[in-house]
Order: sequence, then C-alpha cells, then structure tokens
Amino acid sequence: MEIKKIRAIGAGVLAALWLSLSAWCWFGPSKASSQAERRPLAQMPEITLESLWNTEFMRDFESYTLDQFPLRDRFRTLKALFHNYGLLQKDNNGIYIADGYAAKLDFPLNLTAVSGATNRFQRVYDKYLKESNCRIFLSVIPDKGYYLAEQYGYPTMDYDAMFSKVQEDLPWAEYIDITGVLSASDYYYTDTHWRQENIIPVASQLAEAMGVKTPKTGDFTVTALARPFYGVYYGQAALPMPSETMYILENELLRSCIVSAFDTMGRPINLNIYNDADLESADLYDIFLSGVEGYLTIENPQADTDKELVIFRDSFGSSIAPLLVQSYAKITLVDIRYMSMDMLQRLMEFDSQDVLFLYSTLVLNNPDAFQTA
Repeated sequence: MEIKKIRAIGAGVLAALWLSLSAWCWFGPSKASSQAERRPLAQMPEITLESLWNTEFMRDFESYTLDQFPLRDRFRTLKALFHNYGLLQKDNNGIYIADGYAAKLDFPLNLTAVSGATNRFQRVYDKYLKESNCRIFLSVIPDKGYYLAEQYGYPTMDYDAMFSKVQEDLPWAEYIDITGVLSASDYYYTDTHWRQENIIPVASQLAEAMGVKTPKTGDFTVTALARPFYGVYYGQAALPMPSETMYILENELLRSCIVSAFDTMGRPINLNIYNDADLESADLYDIFLSGVEGYLTIENPQADTDKELVIFRDSFGSSIAPLLVQSYAKITLVDIRYMSMDMLQRLMEFDSQDVLFLYSTLVLNNPDAFQTA
C-alpha cells in the first residue's frame, strides 16, 4: 500500500511539473533575446488555419519552446557540466577550455574560405589600389587557438598553411608577421578578441613595418571599466566561468580625436574612440569605436604629419586602431563584410595612403564571412 502511495505521489509531482512547465511555455513572458548566446530567441508563432494545415505552426512552436523553455540557461549549464565532467567530452558546442581560456575548435583549414577572402581583397586591389600610389601591407591575427590547441591536445588547423596561402594570393602586399608578439594571455578568457592593454607590442610591430612612429606603453593610461565582461564564448560554452575586467587605453590625444561614421540612412554621425553609450551594449567589446561599423574615420587634430592610414579590418581592428592614431593625421577603417564596393567608391579616394589589410584567422577560415557583394 505504501509503495502505491509513493508511486502516486511521484506521478502527481511529475504531472504537476509537466503542467507547470507547459503553462509557463504557453502563457509566460517571452524573452526577445539571449544575452548569453548573443542571438534573438524564437517567439510564439501565430496560429492560423494555413500554418496548422502545412505543419508550419508546429515546427515554429517547437523552436519557440526550445528557446523559451523555463530556466533555459540553467539547464544549458547543467547539460554542459554533464558533457564535460560526466561524459568527459573535451568541448561543448565547439568550445573548449584550456588553462582557463575558452577557445573555439576552428579546424580544419578551409582553403575555399581563405580563397574567398583573398579574392575579395584582390577585387579591392584591382578596383582601388592597383593604379594608386598607396603602400600596401597585410597581417593576419591568429586566434587564441594558435597558442592553445596543440599544446593541450585539441585538433588545430594548419595555421602556417593559411599564412602562406594569404601571402601567395596577395603578392602585392608586404606581409607583417605578428604571431611572435602575441600569446594566449593577450586574449580575453571568455571572448574571441585580444585585450587592448596587451597589444601595444602588436601596434608597435605594425607601425615599425609601415615606417611610422611606434606607440609605447608609457603613452597611455590604463582604465578599468566598472561593468564585468562576459565574452561570446561564455554563452556558447554554457559553463560557469568568472567574469573579466575590461581595460581601455586612454590619453589626451585619443580624447581629442574626431570620430565619424554613418547611420542607416547614410547621414554622418559623430562618435568617440570610446563611447559611454556602448557600456550598455549586449557586447561590452562594442566600447571600442562602437562595434560593427562598415566605414569609420578617426581624425587626429594634433598630427604633425599629413599621412593617412586605411585599415581593411574585422572587429579586432576596433581596439588596435586607436593605438596607431599618433602616427597619422587620419585613419579610415573599412569593414568590407558590411559594405559594398560601390558604396566605398562614393566615400573615399585612394592616393598615397598607407593601406593595411588586418584580419583574424577566425574570419578568414569562415566561408560565410564575405557574402556582401
């Protein structure tokens, strides 16, 4: 009799739990996005006769329930812990932890993706640079896996083959190797990016190769941001990891710089090297030049030169560009992932500038990175 009672109580608890979770999914408030995963979440689909007939409603509803499941982030963490420590899997969602650093399994080398990127750079060269008097440079930023994967027994792409491929495809650019002035400690623990306070040696290496004044540590004041930083890998790994402190490098010159971009209507807008509004952004890394911008200029009002630098870049360029300001009267940053060739032609002319192509291995190895025409 006692066994029947226990079974009945157990069945009642499970039924109550199932009903509660179902009611939460159906009637609870929906979240618009996941801060941990940096993506929008599926919303409750509209119920129509057509969507019920063609089963579209059920497919969308399944996505909705998965995204809006109660305590979803906590369950993701439990799943990740079980995979890591129960099943002894070495990664979760393609993210592994080595020496406290979260890094992405980015292998094997995708030569098709690299060729797609270099073909895009070649188009820029043919259209704008071939007949100009510009000096052209090229550098590839290794992701932190370059310094971690092989050492800790994780599969790794052939980085040397990538570096060679990029140089072979773009013989018109002088290659600057920065791998020797970086290490894993120069990257955030939970994010893809490098730490601005640690990359002055990288900026100096680039500046020296381009024949301009090199920045030094004493040129800047290091300032800590009050808001804790959780990088993109924090959400993707779904593992409990401590927050980090993000630092920015400041001085009077950077505070006096004039930063200009364009809004979605093509109208010019004024920014700063570090914009306070971006402290509230979902991604704190947006503090550097306001994050994703297809076209942006930095003018140095204290310049003792008329030299200009154009950087074709990905998001890594946002944090290193300010370190090169002292050497130029103007720096233009162009992200051709978000800007068409025709638009660039309307915004600037190329004549005697220094031009630097600066891209990370994560972008070069991504076949979807350069889809914009």
